[in-house]
Amino acid sequence: MSEFVPVSLLCRPVAFALVCTALLTASLDRAYARAGETIGGRALVIDGDTLEINGQRVRLEGIDAPEMAQTCGRRWFGSWSCGAEASRMLTSRVDGRHVECAAQGLDKYGRVLGLCTVDNRDINSEMVRSGYAWAFVKYSNRYVADESYARTEKLGIWQGKAEPAWEYRANRWANAETDAPNGCAIKGNVTEHGHIYHMPWSPWYGKVKVETAKGEAWFCTEREASNAGFRPAMQH
Repeated sequence: MSEFVPVSLLCRPVAFALVCTALLTASLDRAYARAGETIGGRALVIDGDTLEINGQRVRLEGIDAPEMAQTCGRRWFGSWSCGAEASRMLTSRVDGRHVECAAQGLDKYGRVLGLCTVDNRDINSEMVRSGYAWAFVKYSNRYVADESYARTEKLGIWQGKAEPAWEYRANRWANAETDAPNGCAIKGNVTEHGHIYHMPWSPWYGKVKVETAKGEAWFCTEREASNAGFRPAMQH
């Protein structure tokens, strides 16, 4: 594994100023160039709102599905595994089919934000309209009408009480950071399958113990974990 060296550290000597400007500009160009591109192919479902196509993570733009470990209330009583069901619903939409995702840029974790279709059907819209994801209005109003339909029909997450995924993540993080070193609640785990990191809302988070002697570590951000050579745990 090559050592990660931030461009900003290379830019300290004045003699390298022009080189650094070029490096920074190229880095920004690569990020912005993703907007407008199309990523296509067979898709692996990571969770209810994330795909992997040709090795590239694609976060479905404008929606937020329940996390894999999340449960939601049923219409009359009890609960159901809405996070796992959202993942299965997305799988049923893309399994064995060619998926086209129009890139809208990158999120703060470096994942492509995509408007994705299968056979010209908007699967972002279908996930919200069928009640397996919320319209992520913090970032987009594109699927508000679909959410209104699902809520009126009491479909999926709207059949009973359900905590929005962004609140669920915030609450899980708040609980985890009280026990994590310096509040850095992401667990970096070394397994036979490689270096993997777990977010506090991961289904396996509570079972993972960080053993620093084995090269495992706690991280404050996903970018920090990625830069250290850890990849996100597969949720599906």
